Amino acid sequence: MGFSAKQVQALRRGLNSRNVRTREANGRELSYIEGWYAIAEANRIFGFDGWNRETVDSRCVLARENRGSFLAIYIAKVRITVHADGTTLVREGHGSGEGRGGSPGEVHDIALKAAETDATKRALATFSRPFGLELYRKSQPVHKQSSSQPTVDSAPIRSGFHPDDTTPIPRPSRYYGRRQSPPITEHLRNSSTQEQRSIAAPPIAPATADASPGKIDKSALSLAEPKRRRDKIHLRFIASQPCLVCGRHPSDPHHLRFAQPRALGVKVSDEFTVPLCRGHHRQLHQAGNETDWWKALNIDALPFARQFWEQTHPNEAQLETAVAISEPSKSGD
Repeated sequence: MGFSAKQVQALRRGLNSRNVRTREANGRELSYIEGWYAIAEANRIFGFDGWNRETVDSRCVLARENRGSFLAIYIAKVRITVHADGTTLVREGHGSGEGRGGSPGEVHDIALKAAETDATKRALATFSRPFGLELYRKSQPVHKQSSSQPTVDSAPIRSGFHPDDTTPIPRPSRYYGRRQSPPITEHLRNSSTQEQRSIAAPPIAPATADASPGKIDKSALSLAEPKRRRDKIHLRFIASQPCLVCGRHPSDPHHLRFAQPRALGVKVSDEFTVPLCRGHHRQLHQAGNETDWWKALNIDALPFARQFWEQTHPNEAQLETAVAISEPSKSGD
């Protein structure tokens, strides 16, 4: 064996559960590591110039088109060659990948890259634990992230089904869930204190504000600003939906930037959010003009965002419907 003592120690080290992701496939929950992480581990253990990857074979096994939506499935065979102290080790792996979308070229490219990434992970897994060999056991223990970490905040990274799997999108999660309403008991305590003070002091005209103390509702000012609502539960719901473009799971909650006027360092309201897979989310951020990107796909994203919001806020939807029905009757009187 040509590996150094340091490399052998690294190969014997177990896989950290923080680097394991989960997804649903055919009704089952699968554990996996991401393609970018497997390549990064190979660079760390073998050295940047100590190994190479070669696609031995790749072919399309299925290609379909249905009303402008394309589907492609590829299989690939990848060979990993590792050079260690004069010894050459060769490992091979097979993988498959699927691509869906409105562009045939993009769909085939996504499927081919996904198959190559899957085959690469399988070939590297033969080097044991740091590459997730244990995850291929049928009776594998489920490695999950802590349930206390929300899906949206922890930003789970997707498997290698989409282009450039090695460059995940940074998630500006510092805006999610920053403001929270005070506990009910504290609210009641504060209200009782205010009632006692109101007996001794004259009432003061209240400023227009939200339910959260100290937070002004700028949408009610004379020069109104759009209300930017934050709802972590809704963002988790969006993350559980299939990609709006290709239908893949899981998804990132993407805020439609054109839905509200821009503000410095502040996202649009969470009600203008749609699910996008990691590949299409990255493409959208790289496109520059978001409106043109949606037009090229022939998708009107705002109605979808509205439907998702109504599913998590049914009471608001019923209230708006009641108001819309009552307004014509008043005008008729």
